[in-house]
Amino acid sequence: MQRKLISIAVLTMLGLATGMPATTLAASNNNTAKNTASKTAAVTTQLPRNAIPSHYAVSLVPDAAQRTFSASVSIALELVQASDSLTLHAADLSFRHVTISAAAGQPPLAADKISIDREHQTVTLHFPRLLNKGGYQLKLDYDGVIGTQASGLFALDYENGGASKRALYTQFENSDARSMIPAWDEPNYKATFALEVTVPAGQTAVSNMPVASNSTLADGRTLVRFATSPKMSTYLLFFAMGEFDRATRVVDGTELGIITQKGVIGQGQYALDSSAAVLKEYNDYFGVKYPLPKLDNIAAPGSSQSFSAMENWGAIFTFENAILLDPRVATQGDKETSFLVAAHEMAHQWFGDLVTMAWWDDLWLNEGFASWMESRTTERLNPEWQWHLRAVATREQAMGQDALATTHPVVQHIDTVEQASQAFDSITYQKGEAVIRMLENYVGENAWRDGVRHYMAKHKYGNTVSDDLWRAVEAAAHKPVTAIAHDFTLQAGVPLIRVEDAVCRNGQTRIRLSQSEFSKDQPEKKALRWRVPVIAQTLSGAPVRSVVSGGKASMTLPGCGAVLVNAGQSGYYRTQYAAPAFAALAQQFGQLATIDQLGLLADSRALGMAGLMPASSALDLIHRSSTDAAPQVWEAIAGTLLALHRSYEGMPVQRAQLDRYARQRLAPVLAHLGWQASAGEAVAVANLRENLIATLGTLGDEGVIAEARRRYAAAASDPGAMPAALRRAILSVVAENADAAIWDQLHAAARAEPSAMIKAELYGLLGEAKDAALAQRALQLALNDEGGVTTSAAIAAHVAGNHPDLAFDFALAHYAAFEQKVDASARSRYFARLAGQSADAAMVGKLRAYAGKYLSPQAQGDTNMVIAAIQYRIKVRATRLPEIDAWLAKHP
Repeated sequence: MQRKLISIAVLTMLGLATGMPATTLAASNNNTAKNTASKTAAVTTQLPRNAIPSHYAVSLVPDAAQRTFSASVSIALELVQASDSLTLHAADLSFRHVTISAAAGQPPLAADKISIDREHQTVTLHFPRLLNKGGYQLKLDYDGVIGTQASGLFALDYENGGASKRALYTQFENSDARSMIPAWDEPNYKATFALEVTVPAGQTAVSNMPVASNSTLADGRTLVRFATSPKMSTYLLFFAMGEFDRATRVVDGTELGIITQKGVIGQGQYALDSSAAVLKEYNDYFGVKYPLPKLDNIAAPGSSQSFSAMENWGAIFTFENAILLDPRVATQGDKETSFLVAAHEMAHQWFGDLVTMAWWDDLWLNEGFASWMESRTTERLNPEWQWHLRAVATREQAMGQDALATTHPVVQHIDTVEQASQAFDSITYQKGEAVIRMLENYVGENAWRDGVRHYMAKHKYGNTVSDDLWRAVEAAAHKPVTAIAHDFTLQAGVPLIRVEDAVCRNGQTRIRLSQSEFSKDQPEKKALRWRVPVIAQTLSGAPVRSVVSGGKASMTLPGCGAVLVNAGQSGYYRTQYAAPAFAALAQQFGQLATIDQLGLLADSRALGMAGLMPASSALDLIHRSSTDAAPQVWEAIAGTLLALHRSYEGMPVQRAQLDRYARQRLAPVLAHLGWQASAGEAVAVANLRENLIATLGTLGDEGVIAEARRRYAAAASDPGAMPAALRRAILSVVAENADAAIWDQLHAAARAEPSAMIKAELYGLLGEAKDAALAQRALQLALNDEGGVTTSAAIAAHVAGNHPDLAFDFALAHYAAFEQKVDASARSRYFARLAGQSADAAMVGKLRAYAGKYLSPQAQGDTNMVIAAIQYRIKVRATRLPEIDAWLAKHP
């Protein structure tokens, strides 16, 4: 799943793909039930272990207009313990009739009592006599509701061609299949699925597998039957229904498809073409060909506060704003997002779908690997994007969370649905990706790939834990991967490598390293120990590799001069230099490889804010950077200065001094680039231009604000004034600095916009105003759902960027209303995250009161993380910003 973000048993799967009869599937699966039972016993479950499902035959009749559905499911299962009851998951379902039968031809036995546990989302079926061990068919007739947010079976309303439309979709990860199908709704209970759906005339139905048959009913509706799926987890099942267009192409025998609302299929062509290239790459890399006959990517209007895409096997779901490219508004960044999202979700078709984690403890096996694979594939297929340079930003996102006391290990124990929902975070995704990048670099690209191929071949259609992957890679690499991997995945935190000294003799430099721990809010904490793969070099010499073990290491490097540790930035650790060593690197900052400039800047900023270096260390590097430095370096500089700007919230005099310096550094770079793109310019330049315009607008650059307003006003008569590449940046500057008149113009444009995707973007911009009164008006729009029920929560999130306390207070004052504007998997984290940028000590008490009132102790992880971040921000403002003030006074 993309956050707000993929053997040869093909012969067997081809049998399933062509619609093997359900009875045959059930019988073949029952043969392995005893083996499955023994494996299942070692995996966390919230259900009794007395039954193992092997096949679901689902018949669904949705009523989109009334937002309800009726359904029946027949479940083939193996009872492994004699029992007079069965317990399975069910949420918001009402049951009409339940029966169980042991064999064909025998009379079914009706349940005499149905007990629903709403808190634990289960239903227990009681039968009038003891059921012996063996195979059974469990049949349930029931009814359910269709939601308005992206969880379970849900409806999305939108305008198309001036008419109101409604389409249905499903989103089941992590624990919402149970709201459409009573099921053993846990990843280890894999089964096959046969779905049939009754749809209105003229509408299209989509699921994981191709349509096997269509038949017209007497009332004109269509009964659509899909081919039976391969064995998979419940959260991967998918269904959609609506007025759709579909474009296809065939790659390596697989039919690739892009599905959109009517009239916009052309906006999906880039995603379709990208997916074709990615599929070829993955078929080769994994050594196991994609096993299903088709792979669709379904683009849907609307949005979610927890995800942008979902890897349903054979039927990826993606919100339009993460996959479609409208030529009127699409930027280079949008193109990159479209590719990345497709690459991420397609990686899941192997890591997550074909091979699935046994329980949510190992969610990172899905998400961390898919994140790493998307980055690797983007770099490989789009080298001009220089995606490898994004590795530092990925690492920084993880370390921002991992250096707080509220962090958690990559592999973490999960007990509840809420904990599983909160596991979709920067540790699971970005730290997982960074650790994989480090380990691949340690063992070598070929050995890593060979290990992954062995892992896939051995565990296809099954479930795994992290050690299954480590064993496969270690066998291929003949290096102690497991020990290093355990250090970085079973314990939380960020290693800190200190360069104690460097002595040059006879053309070689001897360095001593020590390992500690980087913590933002626990400086007195006893450091954990890691085995850390390190690459170091002098700037004139070749890199040398070692592993820091037991807290200390020495390395001999060829050459003399400045020493760089974590050369190439593949390591997941911070590097701290003694003052003379840092000064030597700073002196030659512009001569470092671009990725090492990014790494040194990131480390100096983080260590400086934590009090382990002068707080102004990053500013020293920024001050030395030339206008013609790499665009990615200037993007990082802009991000650093913008973060400092936000740290000065409520400190107008000090902020003004910082902003003046920031404008003096950034404005000449924008002037050098110009507002007009040059023919053949690098894509990184286009991204930097957009970034600088938006950043300088936030920093109050009068020239940028005036030019943005001029172009915005002229766009009505001159479309060239606001080209697609600059449109979003211009609108961001105009919206953030809007007065009431301009805000009203933006509001009118949002109301009139016919495109659901652009309309949602414009409503979000209304929340970006610095003016508190206008921000309050935006919150009122969010409350009344003017922009759409899936857009309201996003508007409030935009407000929180400049007004976190206002947004949090407003949402909490209207808690019942806002709770319904957020999909279920995001509810335990949405409200706290509105307050994430606050620097007010009073907010800590507000957050604790909110959590105590609305959240169970198991669901407070995100709230505690936000509290820790606020407390750290307050500490930085009190202890570190005065050093920044002093530095700025010396550099007017």
